[in-house]
Amino acid sequence: MTMKRQGLGLLRAFLVLVGVSALCSVALGTRRGNASLDQRGHRHRHPDHLSLHRHRQRAGKEGQVLHRSKRGWVWNQFFVIEEYTGPDPVLVGRLHSDVDLGKGNIKYILSGEGAGTIFVIDDKTGNIHATKTLDREEQAQYTLTAQAVDRDTNKPLEPPSEFIVKVQDINDNPPEFLHGPYYARVPEMSNVGTSVMQVTATDADDPTYGNSARLVYSILQGQPYFSVESQTGIIRTALPNMDREARQEYDVVIQAKDMGGHMGGLSGTTEVKITLTDVNDNPPKFPQSVYPMSVSEHKVPGEEVGRLKAKDPDLGDNGLVNYRLVDGDGINMFELSTDSETREAVIKVKKPVDFETKRSYTLKVEGSNPHIDPQYLAWGPYKDEATIKISVEDADEPPVFVAPSYTFEVEENAPEGTLVGRVHAKDTDVANNPVRYMIPRYTDIEQFFSINSEDGMIITTRPLDREALDWHNISVSATEIGGHHQDTKVRVNIRVKDVNDNPPEFATNNEVLMCESVAPGKVIETVSAVDKDEMAHRQHFTFNLAPEVAHNHNFSLKDNRDSTASIYVLRKGFSRLNQDVYYLPIEINDNGFPAMSSTNTLTIRVCSCDSKNTILSCNVEPYVLPAGLSTGALIAILACIVILLAIVVLFVALRRQKKEPLIVFEEEDIRENIITYDDEGGGEEDTEAFDIATLQNPDGANGFLPRKDMKPELQYPLRPGSGHTAANSVDVDDFIKSRIAEADSDPTAPPYDSIQIYGYEGRGSLAGSLSSLESVTTESDLDYDYLQSWGPRFKRLADLYGTKDCSINDGDDGEDS
Repeated sequence: MTMKRQGLGLLRAFLVLVGVSALCSVALGTRRGNASLDQRGHRHRHPDHLSLHRHRQRAGKEGQVLHRSKRGWVWNQFFVIEEYTGPDPVLVGRLHSDVDLGKGNIKYILSGEGAGTIFVIDDKTGNIHATKTLDREEQAQYTLTAQAVDRDTNKPLEPPSEFIVKVQDINDNPPEFLHGPYYARVPEMSNVGTSVMQVTATDADDPTYGNSARLVYSILQGQPYFSVESQTGIIRTALPNMDREARQEYDVVIQAKDMGGHMGGLSGTTEVKITLTDVNDNPPKFPQSVYPMSVSEHKVPGEEVGRLKAKDPDLGDNGLVNYRLVDGDGINMFELSTDSETREAVIKVKKPVDFETKRSYTLKVEGSNPHIDPQYLAWGPYKDEATIKISVEDADEPPVFVAPSYTFEVEENAPEGTLVGRVHAKDTDVANNPVRYMIPRYTDIEQFFSINSEDGMIITTRPLDREALDWHNISVSATEIGGHHQDTKVRVNIRVKDVNDNPPEFATNNEVLMCESVAPGKVIETVSAVDKDEMAHRQHFTFNLAPEVAHNHNFSLKDNRDSTASIYVLRKGFSRLNQDVYYLPIEINDNGFPAMSSTNTLTIRVCSCDSKNTILSCNVEPYVLPAGLSTGALIAILACIVILLAIVVLFVALRRQKKEPLIVFEEEDIRENIITYDDEGGGEEDTEAFDIATLQNPDGANGFLPRKDMKPELQYPLRPGSGHTAANSVDVDDFIKSRIAEADSDPTAPPYDSIQIYGYEGRGSLAGSLSSLESVTTESDLDYDYLQSWGPRFKRLADLYGTKDCSINDGDDGEDS
């Protein structure tokens, strides 16, 4: 009976795990079978099974009343296969509470990682589905929380509890070589099986599940020279006696395949470039057995006769070859050396040879490897021999200098005529003619040196200054006297040696800025010195205050004994108002021979600073102003002056613009006086006030009046006689009428008066022409009183024309009187 009741409780609290394959279904069935009772009444659950159960306790023997304890959630794990691409969401499992009687009053809630986005739950049935494809490599497991609540009140019916959904791995990631391509080196001639290197691939799949991450290595390219261990990825040599001189590099392709290398597994490859390193497995070999050479009898000891070289295909020290003379009748006349750059054997003259005494010599040269690998000693011997046959020649050649170039030294400031050095050249012919020396001027333009033409002695022509030029590179020419006058040149490099002839000086000449509030004992500057003479590691400078300021009360100097000195402040209370600049002479001495010294002045400027000793200003101009005038007052005064100047300039410009005539005249148009003075004159009969001819524009007589605003495109001929008639007439009324008629009929005439300005309104205007002059030629009875309502712009016209009758009557009365 107990087992039956516990089984019923288990059926009321379960979670079904849904798999994808039949294997998963079998596993689930097994897990459910395991979720049963053993003979002792205990339930066992598979670790991957997820269930909800209710604990019951028995309070006595069978048949007694059972008291139900508080429900609890007991969770294990779910499994979902990754990369599932089916059309429907994957059923992960089902939640069911023992209080759920199928009436729909229970609501299941899911929260946690991916809840609502990846994992959704049917709140009625408790089924959990995965709505998205999962990737184990992105996230291997999800932690979720489940709870059963009352649908109406949302009151929890079961305490919440967590469970894990694990993403089950599939083989969806190929192996990868993260550090490829690889480069490896192995000595040539290595034994079979010599380890070259190990390559390792990684697989993102789960190594603890199946064979998805079980890798097997194989070689796709590089056989039969190399092999790879399938489990470790170690590459080894597979052929003996691989010779670097035959082939140096090998391109090997290694494959890593998962699923233990079985069919269907994924694979990845990488390249391995293997280079054979060199060993000394080749002896040196002379390309020729006999080398013919020739030497002129004029060759001096140390001069080169010829070169030969043994070839060794090995590299570095393995290919080094040492040479030596082992036999021959010329072994006492010639010597052998090795060129360190080209590794050639150089045959040189040891003793002078004479064409008349002996005309040929024989030498035997041996070339051998100095570094022999005992492992390959049996492949020797590691040496070779060659024969050199040297013939002595007799030829007429130019003089030859003993050395290919010369380097001399001379001290600077040496007096004129100081010996620099001697060059020597000789005639190698049998006649042994004398040689004359000279310095080509183009190599010594300033003629610092001269040479004795007979013995090759080079001397100075003036003292030399190393600081101006420390090296002089000249050429010396040697010419044979007699014969074919052949000459040869040699390079002569002359180094000017330094002497201590320059005093030391400050390294920098910057001013020292010091705050007014500087505290006594503070270091305000550390000075150093430089010397134009050649610097040496033993050169040292010492500093002292000049005698005239040695006992000053402002500053002191401390020699730091490292070619620097510190400047200290001795007092406080500096003021820019009292003194803004201090000059501190400092004496600097060097340790040359003879010792040199100089006095350099350090400029110290007093500045105003804030509380943090930040320099604000070092200018002294504000202190020159009167004590009662502040900087703000000075700025205000300057601003007022600038404003006044601007007003004056603007006023003058406006005055000039107002007086500027519209038409360009060479002289001022006298008619402006009429406008300026507003003088109507004495009437038409007043002919004595001014000459009527002055009203005539002097430029109008030529038939063209230039305009300032535009130039007329058309020019109308001047009416005959119009100009002179007006000039000679004393009738002002007739003159004005003729000018009006002329202006009305000439469209190109410039606007001399207001007629042309107002005439642009056209004849269609209601106001017509507003010109007072044109009104004389027309008899209009228009009433201009309406101008009063046109606003302030027409007030002047309304005042003039609104009182027309009164003005005319007043004028008539005046004339009658």
